Amino acid sequence: MNGSTLRTGLLILVGLIAIVLYSSVFIVQQTQYALVLRFGAVQSAISEPGLKFKLPLVDNVTYFEKRVLDLDLPVQTLLSADRQNLEVDAFTRYRIVDPLRFYQAVGNIALANQRLQSFTNSAMRNVLAGASRDAIVRTERAALMERIQEDVNRQARNLGIEMIDVRLTRVDLPAANSQAVYQRMRTEREREAADIRANGQQQAQTIRARAEREATVIRAEANRTAEELRGKGDADRNRILAEAFTLDPDFFSFYRSMQAYEAGLKAGDTRLVLSPDSEFFRYFNDPAGRGNGGGTAARPAPAPVPAQPAPAQ
Repeated sequence: MNGSTLRTGLLILVGLIAIVLYSSVFIVQQTQYALVLRFGAVQSAISEPGLKFKLPLVDNVTYFEKRVLDLDLPVQTLLSADRQNLEVDAFTRYRIVDPLRFYQAVGNIALANQRLQSFTNSAMRNVLAGASRDAIVRTERAALMERIQEDVNRQARNLGIEMIDVRLTRVDLPAANSQAVYQRMRTEREREAADIRANGQQQAQTIRARAEREATVIRAEANRTAEELRGKGDADRNRILAEAFTLDPDFFSFYRSMQAYEAGLKAGDTRLVLSPDSEFFRYFNDPAGRGNGGGTAARPAPAPVPAQPAPAQ
């Protein structure tokens, strides 16, 4: 009887010891912070991973994430500096750097997200209200996001939070204004295109007129050079002919008469009406070209005058 009671007591004692040991030991992961609370008061903040100890049945442990957390913000409508309504969609990324301050300020992730959403919306309204639509959409978007992040980060430090990034994922016009803005942009682009085409046509006319003027000058110079060369060639030709006539007048007269025969007796519809004893045929009657018993030939045979073409048969 006593032995059974003793065994039961030992088993109860071992169970109590196991419960006490189990409740006094906890594990902190590499991705966690841990706060040891005693009746709601913070006893210690643990950031290093490993096996840790606490007072059993008295201390409680609260865990917080070390990893980067995401917060998607709802779409909100903002007014830019040029009085344009814009629908802005954004998200933030942050992490807890001071678990004690985070616990004292907000206590949990859900409340921290609400506070960060308020900070971010307020910062976006203040920063984007001083920028134009083109600056927000295209030219200064990165700089504006950095300003928003700095503003939110300055407020989030009081919560033990560090802002990693603030991004504007979408910046659009409201659906009601999109068509009107598109039409205005199209009209502006058409006007710019018309101006560019007009400038191009003006430049083309200028280039064409300059080219035509230069071509006229070149043709005039070429014609002048050609006339000069042609005049020089005629002068040389006349000089050569004069020298040839001086050296042998009879041969020169014969040569010119042969040229006249070649030019006047070509095949064609032209008919010549000449007398048989015409001066034109003197080399046919006399090889010396003396004509009908006359003296030596003094000049070459004249070129015949062509008669009118015979009517068609």
